[in-house]
Amino acid sequence: MNPQDTPAEPTPDLKLEIAHLLLIDVVGYSKLLVNEQIELLQELNQIVRGTESFRAAEASDKLIRVPTGDGMALLFFHSPEEPVRCALEISRTLKDHSRIQLRMGVHSGPVNRVTDVNDKTNIAGSGINVAQRVLDCGDAGHILLSAHVAEDLAQYRHWQPCLHDLGECEVKHGLHLHLFSLYKDGLGNPQVPEKLRRGRRKHASGVSVRSINAPRWPRTTLIVALLVSTIALVVSLIFFNRASPPTTTPPAPGPTAAGVAAPIPEKSIAVLPFENLSDEKENAYFADGVQDEILTGLARVADLKVISRTSVMQYKGGLIRNLREVAKELGVAHLLGGSVQRTGGRVRVSAQLIDARTDTQLWAERYDRDVADVFAIESELAGKIVAQLQAKISPSEKAAIEKAPTTDLVAYDLYLRAQALFADTSDPIHAREKLPQAAQLLDQAVARDPNFLQAWCLLSRVHGVAYFRGHDHTAARLDLANAALEAARRLQPDAGEVHLALANYYYHGFRDYRRARSEVAIARRTLPNNADVFRYTGFIDRREGHWEEATRNLERALELDPRNFFILQQLALTYQSQRRYADEARTYDRALTIVPADPNSRMLRALVALDWRADLKPFQVTLATLVAENPSVAPVERGIYIALCERTAAAATRALTNYPREGVVNNGVNFPYAYWQGAVARCQGDSAKARTAFTVARREVEKTVEQQPDFAAALSLLGMIDAGLERKEEALREGRRGCELLAISKDAIDGADLAINLAQIYAWTGEKDRAIEQIAAVERFPNTLSYGLLKLHPYWDSLRGDPRFEKIVASLAPK
Repeated sequence: MNPQDTPAEPTPDLKLEIAHLLLIDVVGYSKLLVNEQIELLQELNQIVRGTESFRAAEASDKLIRVPTGDGMALLFFHSPEEPVRCALEISRTLKDHSRIQLRMGVHSGPVNRVTDVNDKTNIAGSGINVAQRVLDCGDAGHILLSAHVAEDLAQYRHWQPCLHDLGECEVKHGLHLHLFSLYKDGLGNPQVPEKLRRGRRKHASGVSVRSINAPRWPRTTLIVALLVSTIALVVSLIFFNRASPPTTTPPAPGPTAAGVAAPIPEKSIAVLPFENLSDEKENAYFADGVQDEILTGLARVADLKVISRTSVMQYKGGLIRNLREVAKELGVAHLLGGSVQRTGGRVRVSAQLIDARTDTQLWAERYDRDVADVFAIESELAGKIVAQLQAKISPSEKAAIEKAPTTDLVAYDLYLRAQALFADTSDPIHAREKLPQAAQLLDQAVARDPNFLQAWCLLSRVHGVAYFRGHDHTAARLDLANAALEAARRLQPDAGEVHLALANYYYHGFRDYRRARSEVAIARRTLPNNADVFRYTGFIDRREGHWEEATRNLERALELDPRNFFILQQLALTYQSQRRYADEARTYDRALTIVPADPNSRMLRALVALDWRADLKPFQVTLATLVAENPSVAPVERGIYIALCERTAAAATRALTNYPREGVVNNGVNFPYAYWQGAVARCQGDSAKARTAFTVARREVEKTVEQQPDFAAALSLLGMIDAGLERKEEALREGRRGCELLAISKDAIDGADLAINLAQIYAWTGEKDRAIEQIAAVERFPNTLSYGLLKLHPYWDSLRGDPRFEKIVASLAPK
């Protein structure tokens, strides 16, 4: 994007903003010819603009780009992680551009926009000044961080091994900056900068560079440095051309590993379920609605941390004895609890705000009003909480809190019921039943109140998910999603809920992850505490192959929704594809503290040992325990596939017995029962039985392909069936076509699965060389074809003994 210099409006005051700065300097720039300087800067610009961090910040309009002659300054406004991730991405790319030697400096600090002599908006501030001093201390390849940034990053486990304490460096005006060097995996420069070595020769003969766990240093030095540099700045301002106007918001919640608790902010709250005291128990949804609207209103305030609905609803119906423990589990300082009693046309709402750190009741309120005033009560309560917690609230946030979602309480009850159904659709078998029920309830809600924005948005999401998962993968279903979305856009096109629904539509309907990312970024501006924003950002990252970013965003979603079972499952699956098996196991363990009896997660936890060490024993023991508890227990989605690793008729029969006769959807296409009958028979050497079963399965899948000839997952499944039927040419054509339509570069999850399917097709059709080449290609990317599956699964028996295949298997073995 070209810089956009625009005339600045004069302002009476300089507004300070906290920026996270990355300064980049080309080493040896002045020694180059003018033509070489121009070419190098053009090449550097392309490299920087190609980084994911740059593109994400630019898409959300939270980036300033500033040329500095022999480099540039990038100002981010979400998180101190952004400039650090960007520096690592640049350093990684520079491995292929050896002629460009850079040094980089990172700092967080105040900046402001000022007007220069040309009446253009420029950037100044002590933040830039200190960042420049950090940069000046480095040599080629160094990524240096101020202590301020390092302290923030060191609170998170995944950054700690990368941070190396250099101690203090004397800079301009006699100041001393405490610096850290960032290096990992060959990125960055592990050597002590020459400037620090020169300074320390006066005091010692050697210098050690120390890795840190969590830095502990006096902050006085940093504060003095900022004050002095600010004074120096007043004397002589350093101006930078403004490239793009930011809209500043408070930093997003930082990432936390699945088992590590983040610091608890002062302005944080969880709104616990309100007790239903009504005689009519059907009013339970009404009580849930009171709690939900207070929570939703508070969540719009960017200066607060508000825990999402999914996590707090787990405390419904039980007596909460230890408020401190609940607050600790949810990561908040305050709790709101209460009760609702509805009698005829009257409603009584009682609420208590608790400081959970001291078990102190800050205030208690009771409202006795007409039931039609319930939304006004909720707005008043939310406003009182904002005031009590001394949170900053903008006029738009205040207006959003005061706006009632609907004037029809029956429509609102229908919406709440649909919302509860939709929240319980992570399991594909449950989803088949509950998604249509949710859609029916929402249809009734919007029929009663056509101006019910949230109901239209949820209806669009329900239809989009039904399409994506393959329950109804038709153009008609996608049209329903679009119709609901258009109704919402007509009502309030700038609403965060509308942009989040748009992101879902592009994601689920078209796999258009670029547009989905843009819509999520817009939604985040008005939904700062919505865990779905981070969750879907993580999902988009994952689909686009940005696995580290996906992990961080899912971990951020967990900070706002720490007891969300589905997010924990998705985080575990993200670890699985990256072969981070220890993290995967810990995440399933955490999920099982929330729903200890969940059979699917218990089996997936046991399968970690299979993927990691080719050890089937934990899965067999867990499955035997589950069958003893419930003989009809449904298998995991991979149930039959895993059962084949056991290579016994009993295991295969057991898995087939519990597999739904209508099939199970995977990658958006239904895998018929007959397909698995054929796969089991083939692995057992029963060719006749396999042919019969595959023929039945082919008839079903062929219909889908005829109706949707470019449905990649259906083509891939048809290819595997044809391979089982020894229809080699058709199988190869279908499998390859599926991979062409949905390559890994287009979708890193489903594309990888279809690439594995093609390897299976090659193996089943006797194309041994191609099968091994395909497996080798797949293993260059995160995927689910693990060491254990390659070592134990009969699909790959025809490849065993080939040194090329055995080398791949050995490369994946636990080290």
